[in-house]
Amino acid sequence: MAKKKKEQKRIARKLLNKYRLVILNEDTFEERISFKLNRLNVFVLVTITSIVLVAGTTFLIAFTPLREYIPGYSSTSLNLKASRLVATTDSLELRLNINQEYYKSIRKVLTGDVKTVEFDVDSAIESQKLNPEEVDLKPSEEDIRLREEVSKEDKYSLFESEKSNSDFSLFPPVKGNITSGYSMNEKHYGIDVAVPKDTPVKAASSGTVIFAEWTAETGHVIILKHGNNLLTVYKHNASLTKQQGEQVRAGEVIATAGSTGELSTGPHLHFELWRDGYPTDPSNFIDFEQ
Repeated sequence: MAKKKKEQKRIARKLLNKYRLVILNEDTFEERISFKLNRLNVFVLVTITSIVLVAGTTFLIAFTPLREYIPGYSSTSLNLKASRLVATTDSLELRLNINQEYYKSIRKVLTGDVKTVEFDVDSAIESQKLNPEEVDLKPSEEDIRLREEVSKEDKYSLFESEKSNSDFSLFPPVKGNITSGYSMNEKHYGIDVAVPKDTPVKAASSGTVIFAEWTAETGHVIILKHGNNLLTVYKHNASLTKQQGEQVRAGEVIATAGSTGELSTGPHLHFELWRDGYPTDPSNFIDFEQ
């Protein structure tokens, strides 16, 4: 026990032994600064300094923008950009999926790749009926801009007096004799109407031009997209008067009839009607006879 106390006194004496730290001028040995220290003071000072440094560093990292310069930490602007890129990527991926499904339906129209038909007159008529309680009468910004553009164009003036009709109806694109009817067995998904060359071909309903190009087999082709997932197709035209992306109204001239393409044997219009990616007989909805 005495030995233990003796050891404790010896350690305490070492800690409390006083030392003097002197800073001298090297040339003149003049004393500039001196400090009286002991080991205990040095230990306490080093401990406090370490605690202060650790606390200050933690504060800088946690609460100041200086942490952006420390490797491994990302800046606020980078995090914001990353969040925006993620949102944009998700939006683009969704839009890409929608466009792929859309192009698949266009490919079916152009290639005639159809296996089943799920379309009849009753379903088409029913799809055109609107529930007044479900109609949103507030126009969107796109609707307002479109109405302003339409009001400025004289070519739409003849449709301003047109009355709306809740029943399903289509405008005859041309009038003439049907030389070849609709046949699923023969993969003839439309009807051929014989007309003189350069006869005006009119839009069967209001819509948007989604395809207006030349194909080797069917010549000049124009496809219109209407409401309720309806597409109308006009093939073997001599020329087209509308371009992709344009808005058209029912009865507006979109092309002139001709006999273009490898599959044409004379001036006529090949007309098709599609809904939800499936064709139907246009003669069930339109009277083509003169």
